[in-house]
Amino acid sequence: MTLTQEDHAPAVNRCASIDRPHPRPDGQDRYTISEVSAHTGLSVHTLRWYERIGLVEPVPRSHTGQRCYTNRDLEWLWLVRALRLTGMPVADMVRYAEMVRAGEHTFPERRALLCATRDNVRQRIAELQDALAVLDYKISIYTEYSHPDALWATERSETTA
Repeated sequence: MTLTQEDHAPAVNRCASIDRPHPRPDGQDRYTISEVSAHTGLSVHTLRWYERIGLVEPVPRSHTGQRCYTNRDLEWLWLVRALRLTGMPVADMVRYAEMVRAGEHTFPERRALLCATRDNVRQRIAELQDALAVLDYKISIYTEYSHPDALWATERSETTA
């Protein structure tokens, strides 16, 4: 897959919490599917499926038929994993991959897709923050009342109010 700077460079400093792949210390740029699976947390089955559906370009093979991934493939999978964590549908991820392969003229469409995904993530975060506030409230009640009778009375008054 031909990656442009827009595809991964701007995210480098902002995505430190997502384990970014590191090249091998020996400088070797070849990884087996098992090594990639261990490195990315994606199963071997998922890696093969990503290749089958076009999310990952066909991976070159060794003379023995074993897939040979490169550091560039790891970078792409790092992005795919991040997109998956956002909840982006796989079909949109495949569409994004197709746009990347199509070239720089797709920048506006890529940006629009990523902005829509970001908006969805922000909405989900807000909903989760609301749910967290409810949980924090309930936990504070359980922390405040250690006697079972006091807790029962509090919960009963909450449901009737």
